[in-house]
Amino acid sequence: MTSRRVRCVRDIGQLLDRSRPVVTLYSGGLDSSYLLKLLRDFEIRHVIALAVDIGGDDGTELLAERARRLGAELVVVDARHEFAARFVAPAIQAQARYLGGHPISSSLSRPLIAEKAVRIALDRDAQAILHSAHPTQNTLRRINTSLELLDFAGVFGTPYELTPVPRPIEAAELAHAGVAELTGRAISLDANLWCREFESGTIDDPERFAIPDELYTWTRAGQRAADSVTVTFDAGIPVELDGRALDLVGLIEQLNSIAGAHGLGRYVGLEHVATGEKVLEAREMPAAHILLHGYAALLSATADAETIREKLHQDQLWVREAVEGRWFGRLRGAAQQFISAVSAEVTGTVQLRLRGGRAEVSSIRAARPLYIRDREAWEYNVTRRGSAALELEADTTPMLQKAGAHQPDPRS
Repeated sequence: MTSRRVRCVRDIGQLLDRSRPVVTLYSGGLDSSYLLKLLRDFEIRHVIALAVDIGGDDGTELLAERARRLGAELVVVDARHEFAARFVAPAIQAQARYLGGHPISSSLSRPLIAEKAVRIALDRDAQAILHSAHPTQNTLRRINTSLELLDFAGVFGTPYELTPVPRPIEAAELAHAGVAELTGRAISLDANLWCREFESGTIDDPERFAIPDELYTWTRAGQRAADSVTVTFDAGIPVELDGRALDLVGLIEQLNSIAGAHGLGRYVGLEHVATGEKVLEAREMPAAHILLHGYAALLSATADAETIREKLHQDQLWVREAVEGRWFGRLRGAAQQFISAVSAEVTGTVQLRLRGGRAEVSSIRAARPLYIRDREAWEYNVTRRGSAALELEADTTPMLQKAGAHQPDPRS
C-alpha cells in the first residue's frame, strides 16, 4: 500500500484526522519539540512522543515534563541492548566507516527507531508516524525509507522537508509556549551509546568553523584512565574488556570512558545528503575507535588475504546500504551473511596501548591464527621439509624409472 507523506507544515492539517493518535519521534531537542508544538497548534488531540532510549544524553523525566508542556504523552522504549546487539555489533564486523573515514552512527539507530515507532503505532492504532528531520539531515531519507521497507501503511514524514523552520524561530516560539530551556541550543546534537554527533548552527560552514570544546563529553582532556586495554572477541563480537566479561552495552560505555580520556575518537567530516551536496558533521566515538581497530587487527590474524580483499568490498556495500537507509533491504542482508561468515573465525584478544592520542596494537592472540610467531624457526622447518622432499624424490626416481622399464607396452 502506498503511504501518504507529510512533507510540509500544511500537510498536518490536510492529511491528519484530529481525533486519531499520531506518533512522533521525540529526542527532546529543538526540532522534535517544535513539532509537538505544531501538532498542538493543529489541535491533534492525542500525540504520542516516542523516545527510543539507545543511550542518549537527556533523562526521561526531563523529556516527559517537556512533552507534557507541549500537550503530548511521552512513551519511552529502552532499546540499548537491542541497539548494541542488532546494529552496533554488525557494524563492528563490517568495519562500518563512511567512505573509509568516520564510523557511521545515526545510520545504525534510525532503522531501530523506525521499527519501534511502527510497533507503537500499531498498538495505539495511530494514523501517522512523524519525525523532525530537515532537508540537509540524512535522517529524513533513513527514517522514511525504513518505514517504507517495514510496510507501514499510515501517513509518515516530516513537515520540515519542504518548509524547514530556522532554529532561532523554533526557539522563540517554544519559549513563548512555555519551553524556554531550549533557547540557547545553536547546534543540533544526536547522541546514543555509540556516538555523540554535532551539526548545524555555528558549525555549518566547512571553510570556517570551530567546535566548542564544551560540546565534547566523552573526549575531554585531563581525565585519568588506564594506558592500555585488552579486548576479547568471540566470533567478531567484543565480549571481554581487560579479562572481565561484559555485555556489549557495558563494554562500550567503559571504553568510551577509558579511550575518551586519551582524547581518542574525535572525527570531523563531510557527508552527502540525498541531493549530492555535502554537510559538515562532528563526532566523538572513543569506543568505536578502539573496537573497529581491534577487530581489524584480529581479522588480519585469522582470515586469508583473498578473503580480506573481498570483505573490504562487502563492507563498503554494507555501509552504503545502511547510510542510504536500506537497512531492512535485501542487499545489506546479503552482505551481512558474508561478513558474519568471515567473522565466525575472528576469535581471540587484542591489546592496544593508548598514548600520544593514538591507539597502537601491542598484542594479537588469535584462537586459530594464521600468523607465524618465530620466523627463523618457521623458515628452518620449511626449508628442512623442502630439502627432505627433494632428497626423497632424488632417491626414488631411479627405482621408479627402472620399474617402469619392465612394464609391458599397453599398445602391444
